[in-house]
Amino acid sequence: MDFNKLIARVKAILTTPKTEWPVIAAEPATVADLYKNYIVWLAAIPVVCKFIKGSFIGYGAFGIYYRTPIGAGITGMIVGYALTLALVYVVALIVDALAQTFSGQKNQVQALKAVAYAWTASWVGGIGALIPWLGVLIMLAALIYGIYLLFLGLPPTMKSPADKAGGYTAVTIIIAVVLSWIIGLIVAGIIGTGALLGGVSTSGLGGFGGGEVQVDKDSPLGKLDAWSKKVEAAGKEMDAAQKSGNAQAQGEAIGKIVGAALGAGEVEALAPDMLKPFVPETLAGLKRTEFSAERNGAMGMQVSAAHATYSDGANRSLQLEVTDTGSAKGLVSLAGWAAVQNDKETDHGYDKTYKQGGRLVHEQWDSQTKYGEYGLVIGDRFAVKVSGNADSIDQLKAALGSMNLAGLEALKDVGVKKG
Repeated sequence: MDFNKLIARVKAILTTPKTEWPVIAAEPATVADLYKNYIVWLAAIPVVCKFIKGSFIGYGAFGIYYRTPIGAGITGMIVGYALTLALVYVVALIVDALAQTFSGQKNQVQALKAVAYAWTASWVGGIGALIPWLGVLIMLAALIYGIYLLFLGLPPTMKSPADKAGGYTAVTIIIAVVLSWIIGLIVAGIIGTGALLGGVSTSGLGGFGGGEVQVDKDSPLGKLDAWSKKVEAAGKEMDAAQKSGNAQAQGEAIGKIVGAALGAGEVEALAPDMLKPFVPETLAGLKRTEFSAERNGAMGMQVSAAHATYSDGANRSLQLEVTDTGSAKGLVSLAGWAAVQNDKETDHGYDKTYKQGGRLVHEQWDSQTKYGEYGLVIGDRFAVKVSGNADSIDQLKAALGSMNLAGLEALKDVGVKKG
């Protein structure tokens, strides 16, 4: 790896993008080259900085400070990095699928160049996570500059006319934001808040063998290859909708592109009243004292969640979260095959994430405070987590096990539109 060349490219794309983009577009490259020589290195900056900030420096206000447990921080960093490595490729597929809609030329390698080099600003700006107060402004400025870089880069890489670069950029950014938001919810729902603090950035998948990917269809990369075909088909619908001039059809087509990229097609998350039966009146002998459920969405993509508090009215309480990842169920599978594992032991507890019986499991226990978390992913769609005070982690496991998990899993295909 030539780090001098890497640094020179970063400097050039950030300081002289108008002259650097034509150079980038003309360079011979493969998917593998872009990942191993650029993406995997730059994309690590935000997740590492957020891990250092969350687990070592900590967050504080009004004299109160919080640090993410090291185990949760590392797990969050790994999960966030793995998922966002895939996100870069997925967004590149979307850029490629939209090319003809904006009078450009389809080319997956060029699309990956556009995404990777445009996100350089945000990746480098991830250092802002370590800077108190001003860090947020630095990262925001980097994000805005990254959008500008994409605007400049789409014409030379995707051969899109300059007068259509604005619309091309806007659609790409909206979809990328939606995907990033959903990934953040998934990471937080699966392994807790600490993982979310670990950060979701963007990077790349290793293991590609060139511009033409040849992989086992049942392997992780094989699934990504299958996704690309779905995105391409959705892109054709977008092209037809664009030509029709029907704004509603265009919006629906964009939703289909995102749905295809998420690996689940179109999925309507369960309505709040459908989640409520899976939030029992009592849990582990405690009465439910608070309940809320909501469904949120953007561009036709939906996620719903129910939250409940159980208490004995004294010192003991439990929190229950049931999340339907809805449109992002494909990415939940992605988290599973990413082989996420974490096993940390301390003098008074542990924190671990693993797969058991085909399900992703997270458990955390502190014997001093008698506080823990236990969560499962059900049917590659629903994340269920119990947290709070207990005599042992076994009580939390028993509490979650007493729920109607089989009934919840039976709903894994509800709202899924085939095709």
